[in-house]
Amino acid sequence: MWHGMEGIGWGWLGLGFLHMVVFWGLVILAFAGLFKWLGGGSLAESSAMDILKARYAKGELTREQFEQLKREIGAPGN
Repeated sequence: MWHGMEGIGWGWLGLGFLHMVVFWGLVILAFAGLFKWLGGGSLAESSAMDILKARYAKGELTREQFEQLKREIGAPGN
């Protein structure tokens, strides 16, 4: 029954496995790029504001310094 396919058995199986690995690798890279692109917009601003709030909470900054730095980074009035 299988005598007509003697030359193409295991070679095509290995090539199919390689295609599967490449496909899933590209899918994973696409999702990683999408998450980085979607999450990268306001990360720096919120991080700067978090640092500023932490320094104010520790007493490293006066109220005037805090307000001035907040205006400089362009943070909304919280």
